[in-house]
Amino acid sequence: MSLPNIISLTRVLAVPVMIFLVLRANYEAAFWLFLAAGASDAVDGYLAKRMNQISALGATLDPLADKALLVSVYVTLGVQDRIDLLLIILVVFRDVMIIVGVLLLFVFRADRRMRPHLISKINTGAQLLFAAVVLGELAFKVGAEPITLLLGYGVAATTVLSGAWYLFVWNRQIKSANGTV
Repeated sequence: MSLPNIISLTRVLAVPVMIFLVLRANYEAAFWLFLAAGASDAVDGYLAKRMNQISALGATLDPLADKALLVSVYVTLGVQDRIDLLLIILVVFRDVMIIVGVLLLFVFRADRRMRPHLISKINTGAQLLFAAVVLGELAFKVGAEPITLLLGYGVAATTVLSGAWYLFVWNRQIKSANGTV
């Protein structure tokens, strides 16, 4: 297993620890672990390209690690009433929709290669930043409500736009696979 894949796998293994820390209200440790996990996302991608170790496993493991980390943090903070329920629903629904969409592409024998669009990269960054700010507020007892509110709206908007973009692309892929373009 390559170093970038080990880093992605480590991010997956950090998920239960993150959930435990947040549920125990150990926000400072959760904040630092979340920052390390978020940074590892950039590091594994950089190393995979730099070391020419891009693999099918990494192409699957990396986005799954991101989704597991983000969804678990959002849901866990939501259970504690730290993130608005509507935002959690949007984030989780989009990720479920992506999984279902990939399965449908498989069923229709369409091109299943996932090429993240710029809006999806912005969305992931916004989700990471928002969760980090919420955890930072809780860890260091800093009041940044206006910033958190603004970031929350940004996450909601980019989540909806990203989900719509995936639907648009998948529709084209399925039509192309069926010869109905």
